[in-house]
Amino acid sequence: MKQTQTHRFSVAPMMDWTDRHCRSFHRLLTRRARLYTEMVTTGAVLHGQRDRLLGFDAAEHPVAAQLGGSDPADLAAAARICADFGYDEINLNAGCPSKRVQNGAFGACLMREPQLVGECVSAMKAAVDVPVTVKCRIGVDEQEPREALFAFAETVLAAGADALIVHARKAWLEGLSPKDNRHIPPLDYALVHELKRRFPDRPIAINGGLDTIDAMRAQLDHVDGVMIGRAAYQDPALLLEVDPVFFGEDAPFSEMAQAIEAFTPYIAARLSEGVPLNAMARHLLGAFNGRPGARAFRRHLATESVKPGAGLEVLRAALALIGSRAGEDQAMAAE
Repeated sequence: MKQTQTHRFSVAPMMDWTDRHCRSFHRLLTRRARLYTEMVTTGAVLHGQRDRLLGFDAAEHPVAAQLGGSDPADLAAAARICADFGYDEINLNAGCPSKRVQNGAFGACLMREPQLVGECVSAMKAAVDVPVTVKCRIGVDEQEPREALFAFAETVLAAGADALIVHARKAWLEGLSPKDNRHIPPLDYALVHELKRRFPDRPIAINGGLDTIDAMRAQLDHVDGVMIGRAAYQDPALLLEVDPVFFGEDAPFSEMAQAIEAFTPYIAARLSEGVPLNAMARHLLGAFNGRPGARAFRRHLATESVKPGAGLEVLRAALALIGSRAGEDQAMAAE
């Protein structure tokens, strides 16, 4: 598959969201979308519990590991470990605006240091045989976006980055919270489109604010791929449209209930290992958004899955509420 095709559609790395349970569920909804881990710092990879941090199910392929760090040697060593685990791609985070990454001088802070990012990419490329990619913003704080983004892209791509994924907003490291940074800075899709015209032979994907299949598909007239985040998590039924719309293939399932039924063996296996139900059920809460009974489903699953000993019977009872107006009315009355 051409490199541009590998990033045609992907689900963004999201802290506290895209863990291995989430990815296993999403993989049931789309065979072809590329999935990403939560960001893992180089320190955690080098010194932490690697099986817990990096372990994943083979069914998740194609799946990429996202690393956070700014030391080329540490990133090279961490990338090698991730590649040995079997990840299909190693991605460097140069876009996260959280206080945690600011304190560690990585994430979006790296937009100010393209030469350093180039050194990091070169070191990672020398360490692994899988693609090394970078996810960035269009700038930070008072940077002029076009100047910052083009200088960053020029350096990083020259260093060998196999693809650039651009969140089409600035990051404000001073004055905005990480949550606000996801929606307050204005989107500038046109700038990312211009970047692609500047680098016509290099894979460029776009991220930020895309919440409908039509809007996502329209971006492919300008860039090589789209990456979505909250939309995939809050309304995962969108992912059932990915394979037909973006890859010309049948969806794995015709409806969400079938996908959740297919997810139950995974849930049962994790329950037998001592994983609490809510660790997996929380990723299903948005599964039926907009359908009759969705609120009752969400409420039952959220309240019952956290109870000690909760098992598959909780999920089945929640599923029985889908399509039930009576269940919806009961949920609304209880709020």
